[in-house]
Amino acid sequence: MVTPARSQTGAAPTENKALVQQAFEAWAAGTGSPYDLLAEDVKWTITGNSLASKTYGSREAFIGEVIRPFNARMSVGLKPTIRRMYVDGDTVIVFFDASGTAKDGVPYANTYAWFLELHDGKITNASAFFDSIAFNDLWTRVQPAR
Repeated sequence: MVTPARSQTGAAPTENKALVQQAFEAWAAGTGSPYDLLAEDVKWTITGNSLASKTYGSREAFIGEVIRPFNARMSVGLKPTIRRMYVDGDTVIVFFDASGTAKDGVPYANTYAWFLELHDGKITNASAFFDSIAFNDLWTRVQPAR
């Protein structure tokens, strides 16, 4: 019997992939999200030149400055569709599309690549890539609901 290689944290890479897969399935079903896996001290980096591009130093900073304001701009929340998922040691890479409807009735769609480093079942470091033009359009066009 072959035992899967263990990552630096002791979790098999397939276990991390399964955790992320389950979180995406919960997101698509409206019963959870990958953000449920965030460590309190996660470092989440939005790359590129979007209005939200920077490194957020905690779960609360990222959720408070990006996710809550984003969701407050939506009348129908994002639903993800995974194109591909890869694992490399402690890192799970998710290439996916997500779409929803903004509060002004305009559809929002984007394609993402997330590089998620997990330790003890929690995301501790993330780098997110997406179309900043689509994001910036939503961010400036729609004011968050109060």
